[in-house]
Amino acid sequence: MTITTHSSTQVLNSDAVLGALEHSLAMIEFDPQGKVLWANENFAKAMGYTTSEIKGMLHRQFCLQEYAESAEYKQLWDNLRHGIQFQEKIQRVTKVGKVIWLEATYTPVMLDGSVNAVLKVATDITSRLENSSAKVMEELKQMAGSLLGRAGEGIQRSKEVETAIGRIVKESNDNQQMYDALQKQADSIKGLIRTIRDIAAQTNLLALNAAIEAAHAGEFGRGFDIVAKEVRKLAGQVEGSTREVSSNIEGIHLQITQIGQGTSRSNLAIVDSQRLIEQALNEFSGIGEAARLLDSKASALVEML
Repeated sequence: MTITTHSSTQVLNSDAVLGALEHSLAMIEFDPQGKVLWANENFAKAMGYTTSEIKGMLHRQFCLQEYAESAEYKQLWDNLRHGIQFQEKIQRVTKVGKVIWLEATYTPVMLDGSVNAVLKVATDITSRLENSSAKVMEELKQMAGSLLGRAGEGIQRSKEVETAIGRIVKESNDNQQMYDALQKQADSIKGLIRTIRDIAAQTNLLALNAAIEAAHAGEFGRGFDIVAKEVRKLAGQVEGSTREVSSNIEGIHLQITQIGQGTSRSNLAIVDSQRLIEQALNEFSGIGEAARLLDSKASALVEML
């Protein structure tokens, strides 16, 4: 029968390991009610106390008041008393009231099946977090500055476009007024042409009557008949000319109407563009205000850090 023996591979004794940990880490021990039983020099120094001062203090005295009075804090100690370990980045308050960050592990120490004490091992990570936060805040500040600059450029460009659109609107309104005046003049000319055509028609009728009377007069009305024919001829020329002018005026009137419709559409498009630009300008203003607020907050955070 062969008996196999196993030798331990552990080369460090527990006292040496504990000594090394105590030398490099901040350590503190509490009773199950949160009263300090012992703390090493590292922990006392991190919190601004001496080891003799810290002994007998309560755990809640190292916490922010709001946290110490919360349900979360009560739950922490209920869990620890039931043997549940806790590990997290936490905030604690030093003797002089400074808030520091610790990366801590709370380990319940069991004796005869119940929690006899709670050992806390922690590392002060305040500087690391502050440096990281300061870097982030500085980047945010730079981003805010860039955003603010771009928003300012956008506002300036939008104002320039708005000014240009304003000039176009004014010119368009002037063109609309000119169109309205031109349309009135065209309508007036059409009225005059109707009047001339009426006069020509009446002249032609009078000339016809004169010719009839001249025929009745016989030899004595021959000269008057010649005049009546010339008058009728002239009336016919006037009527022909008025028809031609009327046709031209109708063409001009149609073109004026088309121009007026185009101008109206342009006005609507310009007004709509102006509205959109005003909206864009408001949006840029909102972005600029948000950027200023972000810059202010980032600056305040950088100063706090």
